[in-house]
Amino acid sequence: MTFDIAAHLGAVKREVRDLEIDGQPGKVIVASRVYDTTVSDLWDALTKPDRLKRWFAPVTGDLQLGGRYHIEGNASGTVTACEPEKRAELTWEFGGYTSWVNFSVAPAEGGALLVLEHIAPVSPHWTQYGAGAGGVGWELGLLGLSEHFKRPDADVRAEGVGGWETSPEAKDMVRKASTAWGEAEIAAGETPEQARKAAEATRRFYTGEAPMEG
Repeated sequence: MTFDIAAHLGAVKREVRDLEIDGQPGKVIVASRVYDTTVSDLWDALTKPDRLKRWFAPVTGDLQLGGRYHIEGNASGTVTACEPEKRAELTWEFGGYTSWVNFSVAPAEGGALLVLEHIAPVSPHWTQYGAGAGGVGWELGLLGLSEHFKRPDADVRAEGVGGWETSPEAKDMVRKASTAWGEAEIAAGETPEQARKAAEATRRFYTGEAPMEG
């Protein structure tokens, strides 16, 4: 399987924002991209299990307001808000921790705009890996989504299909995405030294290399 990595990396807009969660510091990573499709089709691809399993992962549960969902090998959570073909909000429960994922869709020049936000408290995990920990993972999904609109009936997941995620092409994509999220952190006010150290830690994690010392 091959992906148009350069087109994907150039199409994604990355932002990092600060906020408070119950009086404690938190962070929001924001990934947005315009896809060559309609709002209705984009929403359908984001919310229908029979499509999600072809570009993201198998998802089970009740994908409507108040329902519980489970992503195979990943997070579970509750749908806390939903306006069909506009936006949804979810809890993201993984590894004993809860964060929050929001996504919205809207018409845009060239197709339909997806804006994805992942909100989490600042933690030692954030300090070590920064925005790339979540950002790179989501980008692998959004990469699969771009291919899904070209080949809707094929299994085009960037992770878990045929070992593509271990290929040189995948490692190059992870390196570039990690760097881009580090630069987004710098733009949001993080020191270049800390942001780039976290980006390198993220790159090593996703490529299976030994963690950084210290």
